[in-house]
Amino acid sequence: MSETDLIRLYSQRILALAADIPHLGRLAAPQGTARRRSPLCGSTVTADVVLRDGKIVDFRQDVKACALGQASAAVAGAAMIGRTRTEVEAARDALEAMLKQGGPVPPAPFAGYEVLLPARDYRNRHASILLALEAAAEAAAAAESGP
Repeated sequence: MSETDLIRLYSQRILALAADIPHLGRLAAPQGTARRRSPLCGSTVTADVVLRDGKIVDFRQDVKACALGQASAAVAGAAMIGRTRTEVEAARDALEAMLKQGGPVPPAPFAGYEVLLPARDYRNRHASILLALEAAAEAAAAAESGP
């Protein structure tokens, strides 16, 4: 990876997002929780959710990831409240297609993932970028299935 590639990948926007992740921490009484880990780099995201009428009304995430994983968690966190499990799963699938198959950026309210378009070329970073949406989708599914 050249220095120019690194500069492009870790742009100011990505670093700004990584420094300001919404909904950090853990919920005291989540209805659903999921932890995802990238085996390649060791990044982890744990998501806690509370649902009401099928929508996420409270959300927290514990993020231990590289700058790209943190930026992804920031985009996810900013969009999470008010989403359904189906919407989160669709965003996860769209992000994966964007990264791995050259698909379009996920639609609003997840369009902020546009900032991670340069990461398409770095397959070893894809798993970390996907963690936040994977964990949130799994936590929502756990909340729907109940205790």
